[in-house]
Amino acid sequence: MAGTGVPLRELALVLLVAAALTYIFTGVVRWVLVRNGRVSEIRQRDSHSQPTPQLGGVAMFTGFAGAVFLAGQLPALTRGFLPVTPEMNAVVWAAFAIVLVGVIDDLVELSAGIKLVGQVVAAGIMSFLGLTWTLFFMPFGDGTTIVLDQIQSTLLTAFITVLLINAMNFVDGLDGLAAGLGMIAGLAILIFSITVLHDQGGAVSAYPPAVISAALVGMCAGFLPHNFEPSRIFMGDAGSMLIGLLLAAASTSASGKINMSLYGGVDIVALMSPFIVVLAAVFIPVLDLVWAVIRRVAAGRSPFSADRLHIHHRLLSLGHTHRRTVLVLYVWVSAVASSAVSLSIVPTKVAAVFSLFALLGAFLITLIPLRQGKLGRRKRPTQVVAEQPPR
Repeated sequence: MAGTGVPLRELALVLLVAAALTYIFTGVVRWVLVRNGRVSEIRQRDSHSQPTPQLGGVAMFTGFAGAVFLAGQLPALTRGFLPVTPEMNAVVWAAFAIVLVGVIDDLVELSAGIKLVGQVVAAGIMSFLGLTWTLFFMPFGDGTTIVLDQIQSTLLTAFITVLLINAMNFVDGLDGLAAGLGMIAGLAILIFSITVLHDQGGAVSAYPPAVISAALVGMCAGFLPHNFEPSRIFMGDAGSMLIGLLLAAASTSASGKINMSLYGGVDIVALMSPFIVVLAAVFIPVLDLVWAVIRRVAAGRSPFSADRLHIHHRLLSLGHTHRRTVLVLYVWVSAVASSAVSLSIVPTKVAAVFSLFALLGAFLITLIPLRQGKLGRRKRPTQVVAEQPPR
């Protein structure tokens, strides 16, 4: 142990095993798909130009499940498993369900309605098996904490889970984007969970989100070398929905059991920080999802219809290259997520200054093409027309 109740070495091992297994199995899955001619055709809304195999989500789930199995064998992490808490058991079965839905969709392309039903079923499995919101804080007035019954907790858990699943699914449009954003978001939750473990001397409630986020970070890190532009394999809906479900599981585990009405106003921000961290970590994907739904409904179209107006498409049209568009979104998610994490680590004033500079830096990086365009126009040489010799 690196500190009281903080199994840093064990969490690092879980992360590394998830990365190694995902990296190895992604290569295996790609070899099998290419050998059997299972490559996805290019659609009008796609940004890639070569037919590429998908189903990388199968390898990602294999890496995640293997890392979780290892975590259950480590004495320092057993407090996050049965019989102490059912949460890890719940997240594994829910992850299996959502990957199954994703694999079927990647192979035969399910309708939006059927896919939504599958997402709700996976969220319901997670809730019924014990990973669910039990308390919900209403910050209005003096603040009230509502104790949720089974139906209420299931509905809230399902709503948050389906929201994050679709947010990650919508943002998966460029090579390396969803995996990178999932890795950054998971890292933010992992840092927060480690902080809680340290501050509370190894609280049982902080073990599941720490294990989930460590395995999530490793899973995404192991997949990225295969998926960063130019991608050799796509994660497909199986992978993007898996990332969304795991983010929902980690946020539910970290945020859904704290009675904040027992604390003073000064502590509310700190106590809300698990949820703030998660909201910040998935802010860009969720913003993209909400704006896409509003845009399509306003145009009289289905909210699930595809288009090329997502945030990453707009960055491409602004003048960013494919790879730099992904890096810009990494910067934005990192800036927002790290700003939220800083609230629980450093004094509020320091966190505010850090957040201001982080967001300003992300904004300036986003505008690089405009700056380069101005410089290009200034440096462009004037054309000199040679005089024609007299005849």
